[in-house]
Amino acid sequence: MPTTQSQALQEWANRLLETNPPRAKSLVMTLFGDAILPHGGALWLGSLIRLLAPFGINDRLVRTSVFRLAEDGWLSGLREGRRSLYTLRDSAARRFTRAYRRVYSPTYLAWPGYWTLVFATTGTLNPQTRSELRKELTWEGFSALSPTVFVHPNPDRETLQEILHSYGVHRDVFVTTMTQAQDIEGRPLPELVNEYWPLEEISRNYESFIEHFRPLPDMIRAAGGDIAAEQAFIIRGLLIHEYRRTLLHDPQLPIELLPQDWAGKIAYELCREVYSMTYKRAEDFIMGALREEDPDAAPCAEYFYERFGGLPR
Repeated sequence: MPTTQSQALQEWANRLLETNPPRAKSLVMTLFGDAILPHGGALWLGSLIRLLAPFGINDRLVRTSVFRLAEDGWLSGLREGRRSLYTLRDSAARRFTRAYRRVYSPTYLAWPGYWTLVFATTGTLNPQTRSELRKELTWEGFSALSPTVFVHPNPDRETLQEILHSYGVHRDVFVTTMTQAQDIEGRPLPELVNEYWPLEEISRNYESFIEHFRPLPDMIRAAGGDIAAEQAFIIRGLLIHEYRRTLLHDPQLPIELLPQDWAGKIAYELCREVYSMTYKRAEDFIMGALREEDPDAAPCAEYFYERFGGLPR
């Protein structure tokens, strides 16, 4: 790769790391979801330190981050002599699977024309369960019409079913659908979108992502696509970290209910393009770091290549 192109990509990464440095704890979570789960979901602390070093995160911060994530119930640690092996706890792994299913899938879907409502009434749920359910539904893009009624125009029904079963409330809440009444004049239901979801703020976040990452496809092409493994890993890591942070605030409403030229659609397509251009070389760096501590570290699972509608082999 020409030196000038290598320098340009490194300067781009340095600028982003300086102006918007990722928090160590959050970046560990991104790394587990994007790079570790496809390799079996476990890695030694030494490999994690090696993987986070290119982002300017030292070993002390790594150790502090994994300790806190373990305390918070996200990670489990296993000591073997002087080494520690970290894995996602089962409950965290389920949530990761849901979250990263969103990251690598289009955020703009067709609308069936009806709305899904969840009624979590005070008479059937205790306050703590209702509060936890509210957090889960909000995280999945539902908006609260009241403290006990949640609405979404097109939720992932499999995910909703999984949430209700995981909390054991599937027989305690009411789930129904609604459409606009045809014979009674009233305010159009799609206007709920502007009232209950902060689309302007979400759009600004997507536009910021686009501004940061838009130069990369041309820069990578100028390098002939042959970039260093560590550089590809840094780009892929920053790409998914920043995209995930923005995406997880996106309720993923149907395309018919979104503004024209929705920034989320542009951001997804940009993310897919950059990821496709960097993932192979990034995998070389990941495998090297994993095999420093475990010579038998597993290659990527087959499902990895289904990301973004299918990655080129």
